[in-house]
Amino acid sequence: MADEDAYEEVDLANAVLSDQRAGNVVFQGARWTKVDVSGSRLEQLRLEHCRLSACNLANLQARRASLARVSIQSSRLTGIHLPEALLRDVTIQDSRVDLASFSFSRLVRVTFEDCLLAQADFLQTQLESVRFHRCDLTGADFRGAQLQSCEFRRSELTGLEGVQSLRGAAMEWPDIIAMAGVWAGALGIEVLDTD
Repeated sequence: MADEDAYEEVDLANAVLSDQRAGNVVFQGARWTKVDVSGSRLEQLRLEHCRLSACNLANLQARRASLARVSIQSSRLTGIHLPEALLRDVTIQDSRVDLASFSFSRLVRVTFEDCLLAQADFLQTQLESVRFHRCDLTGADFRGAQLQSCEFRRSELTGLEGVQSLRGAAMEWPDIIAMAGVWAGALGIEVLDTD
């Protein structure tokens, strides 16, 4: 890939494109199957109306990326770095997104479903109508994040950083009860031993 490359209605399958260096690359209406772009640096990458399946995006660095109407399934996004990005109408299913960074980004109508998001970074991120369904968010960092109309359903939140930033989120009652110790700690409430 080279700077300013634009691709429309392309099907990529079994392609190894790791360690690419390019800026302002655009894919519209593309379908990726088993594509490897791991370790690439693609500043201002733009994906629109794209479907990615069984792809490797591990350690991809794409500052100021824009993803709109994108579906990602059964893929590896470990360590993906998307600071200052815009994700709108994106669905990520059954994928590894651990150690990922979305810091200072904006996520609108994004769904993470059955994903590993352990130690993911949402530092100073704006999340609007973002859903986390059956995700492992162990050790994820939400410090300074702003949430509006977001959902956490049957997700693991052990060791979450920035619990106070979850204001604006909705959870199922059993999940709220399971997190009672975390809420108490965030509020500075000490637990007394029963007599």
